[in-house]
Amino acid sequence: MLKFLLFCLLLVICWPVALVALLLYPLVWLILLPFRLVGIVVGGTFELIAALFYLPGRMLKAI
Repeated sequence: MLKFLLFCLLLVICWPVALVALLLYPLVWLILLPFRLVGIVVGGTFELIAALFYLPGRMLKAI
C-alpha cells in the first residue's frame, strides 16, 4: 500500500518520471530475478552444510 501511495505522489509531482518508473519496474524485476534465485540456492546450500555438521550432535542427543 505504501508503494502505491508513493507512486501516486510521484505521479502528481512529476508524471513523466512516474510513467518511466512504471515501465521500467518489470524490466528491473526480470534482471534481478537470477540474483534472487542464486541467493536462494546459496542459502539452501549453507543450511544443508549446517545440518550435516549438527547431525552427529543431534544423533547423540537422541540416544
